[in-house]
Amino acid sequence: MLYNRYQSTGYYTSYFPPGVKWLLIVNIATFVVNYFAIVLFNTDPFRVFGLVPYQVLSYGFLWQVVSYMFLHGGFGHILFNMLALWMFGADLERDWGTRQFLKYYFYCGIAAGVCVIASGILFHQMGARTIGSSGAIFGLLLAFGVLYPDRTVLLSFLFPIKAKYFVMIIGVIAFMGSFRVNTGVSDIAHLGGLVFGYIYLKTGMLRAKYSSRPRRAGWFASLHRQYQDWKIQRARRKFQVYMRKHRSDDDRWVN
Repeated sequence: MLYNRYQSTGYYTSYFPPGVKWLLIVNIATFVVNYFAIVLFNTDPFRVFGLVPYQVLSYGFLWQVVSYMFLHGGFGHILFNMLALWMFGADLERDWGTRQFLKYYFYCGIAAGVCVIASGILFHQMGARTIGSSGAIFGLLLAFGVLYPDRTVLLSFLFPIKAKYFVMIIGVIAFMGSFRVNTGVSDIAHLGGLVFGYIYLKTGMLRAKYSSRPRRAGWFASLHRQYQDWKIQRARRKFQVYMRKHRSDDDRWVN
């Protein structure tokens, strides 16, 4: 459905930032193990790790809000998510740093999971099982569209479109799909990842610039700058007082 034409590194680069690399490895390894377990032994060893609202609320299976992101339902499902993770996540991780990138990724995925639980309560689907990293992936797509709005992507591998318009399109699709039930696609998770990602970026919780070195952000940085300015002003005043005193003690005719 999508393709990112990199301007800085080239599409065919073999470079994988560590966060993206390990997310790919864990997701693909989990999929392969689960696939062969089902095919060979007719058992799903990771079933308890899928997100089921009833199990989270009634039995305290809180880990499901994270673990469901590492499970996928088929080849098409994992292929789309992993391609999007690599294509759009690599630039974000290079600009933000691995720690900030992973924090944003998991925050979006967890927020999407919370939306799934809320939807299950609202639509009486407490037993529905949700798997996939799409909520986190849609958060990455949103961030890419916000930070690189004029980058060109190919919609369905055919139609060139700017990233900002692409994000708008998938946002509308996710919003409209969130009103449907029993479709087999968790559009509410997609919408949750998009909305949380937008709020996270726009409220100043993340200050990312087009640099490989992340910028210190938030209220702490503001206070630090104010403190540094205060120290400079204090030192300047002391120096001025010293100079006035020094001049008054000198012979004013000495050149």
